[in-house]
Amino acid sequence: MANVAENKASTSEAMELERVTALLGGRRVLHRVPRNTLDAHEMLLRGLPGQALSHLIGRLVILHKTASLEKAVGMSLRTFQRHRDAPAKPLNKEQSGRTWKFAEILALATTVFGSQEEAEQWLEQPAIGLEQRRPIDLLETPAGVELVETFLRRLEYGVYV
Repeated sequence: MANVAENKASTSEAMELERVTALLGGRRVLHRVPRNTLDAHEMLLRGLPGQALSHLIGRLVILHKTASLEKAVGMSLRTFQRHRDAPAKPLNKEQSGRTWKFAEILALATTVFGSQEEAEQWLEQPAIGLEQRRPIDLLETPAGVELVETFLRRLEYGVYV
């Protein structure tokens, strides 16, 4: 019985990692795909390639380069442009972690809402369950990220209150 639960959890983790790495450019950009969360941790410590952030922002349908997005990934437009102009230069640990977390939130919201476009629209709109705050604005702090993630997990399982 324990093996079934472990297999289900590892399959879920693998699917989530696959969605996040796809948003960041997959093997082509990251040069390798993490096998598990610890592997992703090690990748973030080394720093994601700047091209991963460019790929993520390039795939956005609605958000693009807004002030809210800058806060969510913890990087000004000018810093983003510098990384875009030097794609081989890795992001630092903090930038890598915030970029990864934003990709995780976007992947989860896409799963919950059915499409990336709807997920991005949700991120931009005030949410009743977040006291009328826009989810994208909450991504500026770890506590806000946790609130958004918890809310998305509740929506995923049909718990609305």
